[in-house]
Amino acid sequence: MTTAPRIDMSRCRTVRDALRAATEQLTAAGVPDAAVDARHLVAYALQCARSELLRAPELALSDEARDRLANALARRAAREPVSRIIGEREFHGLALELGADTLDPRPDTETIVSVALALAEEIRASGEGPLKILDLGTGTGAIALALLAALPDAQATATDISPGALAIARRNAERHGLADRVRFVQSRWLEEIGCRYHLIVSNPPYIPSDEIGGLEPEVARWDPRSALDGGPDGLDAYRAILADASRVMEPNGWVIFEVGHNQADKVAALAVNHGMVPAPLDWPLLSDLGGNRRCVAVATSGRNLENKSWNR
Repeated sequence: MTTAPRIDMSRCRTVRDALRAATEQLTAAGVPDAAVDARHLVAYALQCARSELLRAPELALSDEARDRLANALARRAAREPVSRIIGEREFHGLALELGADTLDPRPDTETIVSVALALAEEIRASGEGPLKILDLGTGTGAIALALLAALPDAQATATDISPGALAIARRNAERHGLADRVRFVQSRWLEEIGCRYHLIVSNPPYIPSDEIGGLEPEVARWDPRSALDGGPDGLDAYRAILADASRVMEPNGWVIFEVGHNQADKVAALAVNHGMVPAPLDWPLLSDLGGNRRCVAVATSGRNLENKSWNR
């Protein structure tokens, strides 16, 4: 790990000084996108919005802000993610608290939300009552809360094996005024679930066990291993969920998974083996902004999907 010299904070009299020095320190430490992270951390140190940095480059830093910045830069130089230093991450427009028991939700996971919203529109058009959503392995609550924020008539159940993660997810729900529409359940996948749902969403652990050590340090060192480790081939969680999914799905329901970069075909095949029907893997919504197949969507057994338009 690259060790960068700590900057002399006494030189950082203004926002401009702090941005320059912070970028230099993070660059020397080999941190990717050092200038971007520097802006985040200087704003955090000043407890202001990043946009304010541009408007007031000559704003003086207090001693407290300099101390906060020095500490934050040392942590980032050690490859602790910015989101964990700040204590929150924005996901689909929601600021979410993070913790040691939660995965750091990333922009690619918003693909699940886009897919779920498109399928929710179809389900609602068929005359179904309030949508029922199940989020398996909720972590911060990111996916469930993003869907509830976009679907005012929906109700959700969010599960996690970790009590610590559930406590954070509950606080995030309260923060965004969504707590009255979500129920939190400690459960290993579907073990404690008995109701039926229209949409089952999950970003399960999918990294093969022996590949975790080779991940970026921001992931390997800071995300909980239980949220990463998908077993020898990365598919253990998918097997466990698909083996029991039909029991808790409404007749017109869907399961929507995030998958690893080379796992879409394998997860779709697992679904077929359980008598379920995958949406076409070339459906554009299933890919992230980089064009990678990020999601697999699976319908209940016996569904005829041939007449559905998959172009949008």
